[in-house]
Amino acid sequence: MYIAIEGAIGVGKTTLSRLLSSRFQADLLLEVFEENPFLADFYTDRDAYAFQTQIFFLLSRYHQQQEVPGALESENNIISDYTFEKDALFARLNLDGDELDTYFSVHTALAEKLLLPDLVVYLQAETSVLMQRIAHRDRPYERNMDQDYIHNLNKTYEDYYDEKYSNSPVLKINTNDLNYVGNEEDLDWVENRIRQTLKLDPYQTQFFNKS
Repeated sequence: MYIAIEGAIGVGKTTLSRLLSSRFQADLLLEVFEENPFLADFYTDRDAYAFQTQIFFLLSRYHQQQEVPGALESENNIISDYTFEKDALFARLNLDGDELDTYFSVHTALAEKLLLPDLVVYLQAETSVLMQRIAHRDRPYERNMDQDYIHNLNKTYEDYYDEKYSNSPVLKINTNDLNYVGNEEDLDWVENRIRQTLKLDPYQTQFFNKS
């Protein structure tokens, strides 16, 4: 079983992936974003560093995703805090012209070789909530994060999962009022939503009265 957790920056993908890994006895496949040598410069000058940043992420994520078939063949479950398609969402937001065309020529060739998740859990949150969470985790290169950029990214995610994505089943979860770190009932609720969607026992129907 291969589950991918998705959503905009700050929505809580990695946190939820870690919390669910033990509940589903799953290996973690976490995005290695801090190794990108262009990331800090990108947040300072997006136009100048967007292409380098995207290509590095594209190749890094591709190499990571190649681990999935071997893990599944060993009968291990996998929970990832991103999908390979994520990279293309950021590219559409950050690149244009010849750079975007070049990016997609590489992305399309690589994507054909990768396995798709059995389920994508798309975490939603309002932009103001995302900004609060980004500030709370206080990563140095995110301290001057532009709210307009996060708003546009959030809208890109919403449009994509509302209208364009069809590769895997998608479970949408609004996280505005969820605290699955401090409130175990919230984590139980998320776990049960996933189990119900994948038709995995046990799940409890009484958990499904949240909005």
